[in-house]
Amino acid sequence: MSTERRDTPHERHRHRVPHPGRLRVRPGRLPGHAGRRLGLPARPEAVAGDKFRLGATLDEGVLLLGRTTWELFSRIWPGRDDPFAARMNAVPKQVVSRTLTDTSAWARSGVVGGDPVEAVRREERDVIVTGSLGVVRALMAADLVDEYRLLTFPTVLGAGRRLFPDDGPRADLECVSAERAGAAVLGRYRRTAA
Repeated sequence: MSTERRDTPHERHRHRVPHPGRLRVRPGRLPGHAGRRLGLPARPEAVAGDKFRLGATLDEGVLLLGRTTWELFSRIWPGRDDPFAARMNAVPKQVVSRTLTDTSAWARSGVVGGDPVEAVRREERDVIVTGSLGVVRALMAADLVDEYRLLTFPTVLGAGRRLFPDDGPRADLECVSAERAGAAVLGRYRRTAA
């Protein structure tokens, strides 16, 4: 019998050309029914606080989110009042979408169109992607991911979409650190030199 480890990734991408900024991508897990349907933990405390150890990156960077993740986050984060929520609400947010027009539900949000690769190439700040598997995969295909932060929960889901698909390109990674983060383990991985 085999089991599949399910990870919550945070990827940090370094955007090398044409700007010096870095891109950090963090597909995350969300509480509640929609999160469970997507293979995410159901307990809010599992993802509360700065489990990905983003620190000042949120203060100086920008979030890049797909429409579905942004819509879910825009219902969760504005109503929270803890220190990490304050950072999430204060950070500029860019939504990759061809259909979303109204971003007033979550302060400092705006639509950047449907091409996440171009959005990253134009951005000079650190970029963090949380959730948004389609956005992450597009950035991976464009070789824009420098770092992954994966939260591994002690749960076997048995189904769900994988960060690294079976038919995807090879990814050689180096473990930078591993530490306990609540009920999960946060692993930080960087791409190895080609």
